[in-house]
Amino acid sequence: MATGKIRRAQLVSPFGVGAMSVLVDGSSVITAGLEHWFPRDNQDLVLDDFVVHDWRLEARLNVKEFRLPPDYRPGSGMDHRNSKLSVPVLRFPRYAFCMYCKRLKQVPLSFQEIVRCEDPAHLGNKGGKGPKMSQVPFVAICEGGHIDDFPFREWVHRSASTQCKGTVRLFSTGAGGLEGQSVRCGFDAKNKRDTSQGCGATRTLMGITMAGRKDSKGQESTVLTEELEGRSNPYLCTGARPWLHESSGQCDKPMRGALRAGGNVYFPHVESSIFLPQKVGAVSGALRELLSRGAVAAALNTIHTFVGASATAQQIRDQVPAELFDSYTDDELLAAYKDRFGIGAELAGGDDEESGALDIWRHPEFKIIRETPNDDALRASDPGVHQDLRGHLDRVRKVTVLQETRVLRGFTRGRDHDLKISEGKALLRRRPLPPDRDWLPAYVVRGEGIYLELDLERLLRWEARGEVQARADRISKQYNQVVTDRGGRLREISPRLIMLHTLAHLLINELVFTCGYSSASLRERLYVSQQAGQEMAGFLIYTAAGDSEGTMGGLVRMAGKDQLFPIFAAALSEARWCSTDPVCMDAGEKGQGPDSCNLAACHGCALLPETSCEEFNRFLDRGLLVGTFDDPSLGYFSGFGSEATDTLSEVG
Repeated sequence: MATGKIRRAQLVSPFGVGAMSVLVDGSSVITAGLEHWFPRDNQDLVLDDFVVHDWRLEARLNVKEFRLPPDYRPGSGMDHRNSKLSVPVLRFPRYAFCMYCKRLKQVPLSFQEIVRCEDPAHLGNKGGKGPKMSQVPFVAICEGGHIDDFPFREWVHRSASTQCKGTVRLFSTGAGGLEGQSVRCGFDAKNKRDTSQGCGATRTLMGITMAGRKDSKGQESTVLTEELEGRSNPYLCTGARPWLHESSGQCDKPMRGALRAGGNVYFPHVESSIFLPQKVGAVSGALRELLSRGAVAAALNTIHTFVGASATAQQIRDQVPAELFDSYTDDELLAAYKDRFGIGAELAGGDDEESGALDIWRHPEFKIIRETPNDDALRASDPGVHQDLRGHLDRVRKVTVLQETRVLRGFTRGRDHDLKISEGKALLRRRPLPPDRDWLPAYVVRGEGIYLELDLERLLRWEARGEVQARADRISKQYNQVVTDRGGRLREISPRLIMLHTLAHLLINELVFTCGYSSASLRERLYVSQQAGQEMAGFLIYTAAGDSEGTMGGLVRMAGKDQLFPIFAAALSEARWCSTDPVCMDAGEKGQGPDSCNLAACHGCALLPETSCEEFNRFLDRGLLVGTFDDPSLGYFSGFGSEATDTLSEVG
């Protein structure tokens, strides 16, 4: 089998553990579990080159460390450290079909040769080779994260325990959609072909991707589960985890067919964190870089394992090269040690098993970023607020330096839903590791951003209006009805969340045109909470890319008073009339977008690439931002109008 190249960041998302991709030779493969990323029998393996830390995120995910995906190093001269490392993949789906005779053939996951058809019609003279077979486009998935080969033999015979061993073939009848795909056992009598190779059964694939069926107990099921054997004996998930080389397991969830390249086959759950220094300015960037070097990092890990929080500066100096740290005082060295491992830090509370509780998790970020931290890992300044934005905005921050860690903590299939941290981590490896040895794949990026915070007093008066709450309740009720039907966790969708989220999207779209960034290079990070003592009403628009697009300074320059105001005014002006209005505003009255959880928001005005949005383009409404046709005064920024337009003309 051929190999392929992929960016390290993509091995966290979107091609992490359990995800499918295509190699250069056209082979479809699935990324193997974490046990195989750093083989223990590799004599040249030095793990310290890949270990990264974020003390808050490590505590949240209950792991010892994070590791960068291994990069391929050819090895040269005397340096063979970490040479020729690669992330293994397995061939999946295992079924392949012949484009000539349509025969289906199943090969092992570890099969590395070209799959060729064995039909006698192709072999010709003795020693001939049949044509190359292509992998089928269909797989079977369940919402428990499992994935398996589509059960062609079982489907065509309408039984999971069929005894027929005939040759199964996959035909295309020419009709559109899955109705035109037909599975047959042997050759059919209609075409007057020999049926000695099978029983002649035939069945189309119509409906295999459908969910939403109800089983005999009233639970949500699928067509594949209910109609493969009949409602009296449903066909349930096999529990297969091919990325871990396991063909069966335990699972009682319904299965559904899916296209192997379909968007519902893999939803990575990525947890991200803005790195926060324990004490702003106490540790320099140069000292942090020294502590991350291979030999030094290994020594510090040993000290932390055996001594922990009680380590002294002298104990640290005894284990690290003295010449590297002679210029640093004991206090600086000890502060850097505590900063690296989060010793003495107060961590936000909350249920570690839940993926939610973002208001608790992000409140420390909110408290630091809204001020003006001056640290080599997080630096922000106050550019001031334009006079025409005062009364709407409370503060603006120019974040010139930030560091983000993104970690893959699991994945879902079928639909993106809540995933407990422990359940997600269990999907990434065959056997769980204790917390003192556990790790997750991650990558670290540095960037810049603009932080905006609303005036809380004005916001509270606006939220108290009955018509504002009533409009937000329409989205909240729709979303909670959807998650109730799916067995998910209820969530309060407040007016400030919808309005702030929509504002962030509109500003990102405007910044893309103004600054020249690609649409997927800007991200949002929402800081929204109504919890007493932890009220938040702000958001961060930032670039955190692994290339120069995240560090050129073009975004933070727009945080200046005279630069931000025209962008702000233009975004709100364009929000008043979408290019698809009045359809967008009218359609929004009934709900639109993912799960119908948007009101006046569509691709013509407020939607972003999903990698840029924290909520998968849900909870958006221009009405709560600038008002509706029927009630122009409804929005938080409804009064931001003619004066802003006049000022914009003067500035422009």
